[in-house]
Amino acid sequence: MESDEVERAMSSAEKFVEKQMTPADLVAIVSLSTALMVNQDFTSDRQQLTSVLHKLHGLDATGMEQSNTSDVQEDTGAAFSADDSEYNIFNTDLRLQAIAQVSQVLSRIDQKKSILYFSGGVQKTGTENQSQLRAAVNMAVRANVSLYPVDTRGLQAFAAGGSASSASIRGTSAYSGRAVEQQFDWNFQTQETLATLANDTGGRAFFDTNDFTKAYDRVQADTSTYYVLGYRSTNTRMDGRYRKITVKLNRPDVKLEYRTGYYGPRDFQHYTKDDKEQQLQDELASDLPNTDVPVYLSTELFRSQEDKYFIPVSLVVPGSAIPFTPATEKDKASLDILGLVREKKTNFPVGNVRDTVKIALEGTQETRRQNVQYNTGFLLAPGTYHLKLVIRENQNGSMGSFETDLTVPDLKKAPLRMSTIVIANQKSPAPKKKSPNPLIRDGLEIIPNIAHVFRTDQNLYMYYEVYDPARAKSDDKGKPASGIRVLSSVQFFRGKVKAYETPLVEARELNTPDRKAAAFQLQVPLSQLKPGWYTCQVNVIDDAGGTFAFPRLPMLVREAQATPAPAATPSGN
Repeated sequence: MESDEVERAMSSAEKFVEKQMTPADLVAIVSLSTALMVNQDFTSDRQQLTSVLHKLHGLDATGMEQSNTSDVQEDTGAAFSADDSEYNIFNTDLRLQAIAQVSQVLSRIDQKKSILYFSGGVQKTGTENQSQLRAAVNMAVRANVSLYPVDTRGLQAFAAGGSASSASIRGTSAYSGRAVEQQFDWNFQTQETLATLANDTGGRAFFDTNDFTKAYDRVQADTSTYYVLGYRSTNTRMDGRYRKITVKLNRPDVKLEYRTGYYGPRDFQHYTKDDKEQQLQDELASDLPNTDVPVYLSTELFRSQEDKYFIPVSLVVPGSAIPFTPATEKDKASLDILGLVREKKTNFPVGNVRDTVKIALEGTQETRRQNVQYNTGFLLAPGTYHLKLVIRENQNGSMGSFETDLTVPDLKKAPLRMSTIVIANQKSPAPKKKSPNPLIRDGLEIIPNIAHVFRTDQNLYMYYEVYDPARAKSDDKGKPASGIRVLSSVQFFRGKVKAYETPLVEARELNTPDRKAAAFQLQVPLSQLKPGWYTCQVNVIDDAGGTFAFPRLPMLVREAQATPAPAATPSGN
C-alpha cells in the first residue's frame, strides 16, 4: 500500500475501535511487510489496540513509512543481489502464504473467525501460483475463517490522459477510449484475487468505496448470528479437486450467503512431482515426525583428514513395511530419502542427502523377507550435530523418519586413536566413482550389519583402523629400529566363557597411508560358533606406544537357513 492508503486503513481501524467495537469483540492486529508480524494478540482493550494502530501509521514515529525505501541504490561494487523488482515477483505468494499461516493459527480457536484484509490490490505478474491460492483458501475454509478484503485505494477516477502520478499517454489511445479501458482492466486484475479470497471463504470484498466502516459493520453482522451446516460427502475420490456447494431455502424472501465450495482430500497417487518434494521438505522441518515406516539407523566413525572425519550412515527399512507391488508397477517400487545434518549449537546445515532408491522385486514373498539398506556418509569436523533423515515409500506415500544427536570426537586427545568397529556379513561391488568412504576396499564395499544378527552359514567380516601408531625406537636387542607394531585379535564370549578367539594379527606398516592408518580386515567363519548370544571383543595393542583398547560389541548367531535372503543394499555418497 502507498502511504496515503496506509493512512486511510489505520484511520478507519482507529474509528472502529473507538466507536464501533463492542465489549464482546476480540481483535488482533497482524501486519505484513518484509515479514509477517503479530503486532497485537487478541484483546478487547481499546487503549492497547489504539496504541498499536498509532505505531503502524507513524503517529509514534515507528510506523510503516520507515520501510519505504527509494528505488535508487548506490553502486558499491559488491556482488549482485536481486533488486525489488525481482523480489516482487513472489509478492502474491508471500501474501497468500501469510493468509494461510494466520488461518492455521486461528484454526485452534473455536467458532467463526473473520479477517479484515487491507490491501492496495494484488498486482499480477502473468505467471501466478494457483496452488498457493488454493492452499490459502483451503486453510481458511478448514479453520472456519472468512476473509473480507478491503481495497484501500478507494473510489478512483480514471482520466483519459492518465493520472498525475504517471507520464502522459502517447498516441491515439487517449482519444479512442482505449486508455480508460486499459485502466479499468488493470484495476479489475488487481482486485480479482481479493474477490476470489472473499467468495471462496464466505466473506465479502469491498471495492471502489472510501467508506471502510461498511466492512466492519458487515463483519460484526456476519459473526453475530450465523448457521453452521454440516454434512458428510458421498464423493470418495481422493483427487484434491474443488467441490462446489449449493444451499437452497424454500423461502423466497431470504438472501443466502455461504461458501461456494471446498477442496476435497487428496491421496498420494494424485500428488504432483512438486507436491511430493514439498511433502519431504515439510516432514524434514516438522517437529512431529511420521513413523508409519519403521527406520533403523547406525553410524560409524573414520578419520579422513587431520581435522575431518567420514561418518558412514546406514539406514534399514524392513521389507515387511513396503507394500506389495504388481508386476506392471515395478517403477513405483522405490524409496525417496532426504536427510540433513545441522550443527547442534548454531543449527547451521553442514551436510545433506537426497536420493531415490529403486527396489528390485523378484517375488513378493521374497521381498517381505528382505531388508532394504541404504548407505551414505558425511564429512564432518569434530563437534556435536543433529542428524535427521526422512524416508517415503512411493506406492502409498507412507513416511518414516529418524533423528538423533551425533557427536564426532577429536581423536587427537585419545590415547589410542582408533575408528569404530564395523561388522558385516556381505560385500557388494562398489560404485566406480571416487568416494571417501573407507568401507570401500579393493573394489568392494563392506555393508555394515546394523542389527548384529548373523547365521552360522555366513562369514563375519570385521574392519577397523588404527591411526598414527607409535614407531619403535629400538628392537628387543637394543638395536635402533623404525616402524610400527600393532597387534590385534578378536574374542567371542558366551556369558563369561570364551567360545572362540582368532589368531593374532600383526601390522608392521601403514597399509592405508592416505589416512595414516593401519587397517585391519578380519574374516571369521561363523560355523565355529554355536547359535546364541555373544559378546565380541576386539583387542588392539600399540606395542611401540604402550597403548591399548578393547571395544566390545553384542551379536546374535542363528541357525542356518535353507534359502538365505540377502538384503538389498543401494548405496549413495
